Amino acid sequence: MLVLKREKMSIWKVPVTAEMINANKKEDMVAHLGIEFTEVGEDFIAARMPVDHRTRQPFGLLHGGAHVVLAETLGSVGANLTLDSTKAYAVGLDINSNHLKSVRDGYVYGVAKPIHIGGTTQVWEIRISDEKGILLNISRLTMFVVRH
Repeated sequence: MLVLKREKMSIWKVPVTAEMINANKKEDMVAHLGIEFTEVGEDFIAARMPVDHRTRQPFGLLHGGAHVVLAETLGSVGANLTLDSTKAYAVGLDINSNHLKSVRDGYVYGVAKPIHIGGTTQVWEIRISDEKGILLNISRLTMFVVRH
């Protein structure tokens, strides 16, 4: 029996690190909420977000919208890193977010992986967990690829 060993190849168009993404921060929602990229793997991108006065809802729990912001940030950055920026960029088309468990403090950690990387659309799955690794939220983001 012949077994072919596939080498893992990066999905990113250019070499990128979490430090490079963080160095490119702007005065935007990502900065306001304290989202920080933590890791870029061969086929995933990860970030963390604090659960504090900026991200809690009135009952003291992490706001569901904050989950969505973290998910869309991860998927959007990931999608754009798979494209040649001189030829195309990706924008959010649809997001679905299921809130599974609540959290009141600490950090939440998101990991985004592509499900589909096509010529006109991309679909990303984002899993958000607490500091113990307990799954809090799972989101699916569809991106539209716009050609220049």
